[in-house]
Amino acid sequence: MIHLRRLAILLLAAFCVALSVRAAEAPEMADDPVLEKRVNEIGLELRCLVCQNQTIADSHAGLAVDLKNQIREQLKAGKSNRQILDFMVERYGDFVLYRPPVKATTYLLWAGPFVLMAIGIGAAVLIVRRRRQAVAEAPHLTEEQRRQAARLLADEPEIRS
Repeated sequence: MIHLRRLAILLLAAFCVALSVRAAEAPEMADDPVLEKRVNEIGLELRCLVCQNQTIADSHAGLAVDLKNQIREQLKAGKSNRQILDFMVERYGDFVLYRPPVKATTYLLWAGPFVLMAIGIGAAVLIVRRRRQAVAEAPHLTEEQRRQAARLLADEPEIRS
């Protein structure tokens, strides 16, 4: 009975700790829903620099929360969406944009996946060609060598794994 009581207390304590941790992660929100909608719209245009595959609107990483707070502050100061995006690009580079513009400094971001795919396909084609060539150039057994191999295999005990 004492063990069950201790277990129940431990489970209750763990549950309370889990709730308090989750509550600490709750994102800040502006009192104004229109302002929050603009923060979210801008957040959808910016990449989370921690997660890199999410927008800051979708991310709960510390840096993403800080960037959203910074967007809120700039919106409250009267800056436009374009001014905020330009500020973020100036500060973090084009990589912060979820859809960076195509220009000389971002060619690698846009072309990189296609270049890697082409290299992979080229390597696969080269490997297949070399294997086919190796099979074609492999020495073929004469009829006498085949009979000798068959005799050797017939004399050996069967190996099982």
